[in-house]
Amino acid sequence: MAMDDGAGISINHVGLTVDDLDKAICFYQEALSFQLISGPMDIVRDNSYWGKMALDLCCPRLKGGRFAHLVDERGTGLELFSFDDPEAGPRELEYWRNGYFHMCVTAPDVDALVARVEQAGGSRRTRTWEIAPGSSHYLVYCNDPFGNAIEIYNAPYRTVWGGILATSAVPSSV
Repeated sequence: MAMDDGAGISINHVGLTVDDLDKAICFYQEALSFQLISGPMDIVRDNSYWGKMALDLCCPRLKGGRFAHLVDERGTGLELFSFDDPEAGPRELEYWRNGYFHMCVTAPDVDALVARVEQAGGSRRTRTWEIAPGSSHYLVYCNDPFGNAIEIYNAPYRTVWGGILATSAVPSSV
């Protein structure tokens, strides 16, 4: 593996655990227009190449499960996992803990996308907020049906945080 100076690094995919893989695939297809490109596939505890890789990643406690790969229209991936472990299942948003907090998608009309999320089985978590007063950039948080947080922006990340907000005073209480 060659090392470089970091040029060309971008987010490849986000891995997300859910308790019902088939339902999650449908939700992310219907609500956020992700496309299924591979799977679902089984995660099996065995001596196969994939079995050894799964045990290496997840530890000997792994019982098994399934996973699938989806992509958005720009090609960023979403890898969905469902595990057979007894503690698997929905959880509350534990924002104070290290690890996954939320993923964010961009859509020109955040409230229209919230309606799609709700229609597909998700829920609105917050009201729609202007990111900074006078910015014309908006956000809202939703939950997928499994309790995972999804943030929605109406503008690309660089536009929001590298534009007007880069020079405006954002209160330290944010």
